[in-house]
Amino acid sequence: MDLGIRGRKAIVCASSKGLGKGCALALAENGVDLVVNGRNAAILSDTASEIRNRFDVEVIEIAGDVADPAVQKALLAACPDPDILVNNNGGPPFRDFRELDREAILKGVTNNMVAPFELIKAVIDGMAARRFGRIVNITSLSVYMPLQGLDLSSAARAGLTSFLAGIARGVADKNVTINNMLPGKLDTDRLRGPHEPGVPEDPEAARLRKQRLAADIPAKRLGTPEEFGQICAFLCSVHAGYLTGQNIPVDGGTYVSAF
Repeated sequence: MDLGIRGRKAIVCASSKGLGKGCALALAENGVDLVVNGRNAAILSDTASEIRNRFDVEVIEIAGDVADPAVQKALLAACPDPDILVNNNGGPPFRDFRELDREAILKGVTNNMVAPFELIKAVIDGMAARRFGRIVNITSLSVYMPLQGLDLSSAARAGLTSFLAGIARGVADKNVTINNMLPGKLDTDRLRGPHEPGVPEDPEAARLRKQRLAADIPAKRLGTPEEFGQICAFLCSVHAGYLTGQNIPVDGGTYVSAF
């Protein structure tokens, strides 16, 4: 299927690896020029080179934490008029809520609610004026299924979801959509736990880890960043203009609801 976005421009946050990289790859495959971002400049450079080598698109690298206003400014300077914005950022670490102080709470809310909203606010009017815009926020299945120990992450992402629900309806008539992707268990570094960067995982250990993690998933496997990215690319396509304000679990059927 031709997604109709060849030649469009996208900012993809936290896209040096994992789910963000999956989204960047899928957009590049469909001819979208990219601004990619990540905290580790070396990993980001490798990802940018990979995308350039595989697809004939422009790729600009902006290293740093997307929650940093200076990094946001650099992203927008590199792509002042994006057609597509994919918001993504790492969530707060697993921690008992009793251990959270004000500083940790504010940092979590800034990273996972304030920062994406700031970028949306910066680009949405331009999208509306040009009569095309696709905004995808990578949140978490914990918005629907809170996990004890990830309470701050769940709260910040749920706050973003509610914040944007009315905003999405306010720009739908301008062909600007805002949707949220809620990943469940996908095979990323985050699910591997602590490990040395660049050190391959023992194949048998990887098999057992994936088997254990997938035991309670109806699909009986972990999702992949690549298939997650393809869903993101569709949400950014010309075919998804009538789909907005939605929360889309990408979880192999983990979230159980008839409606």
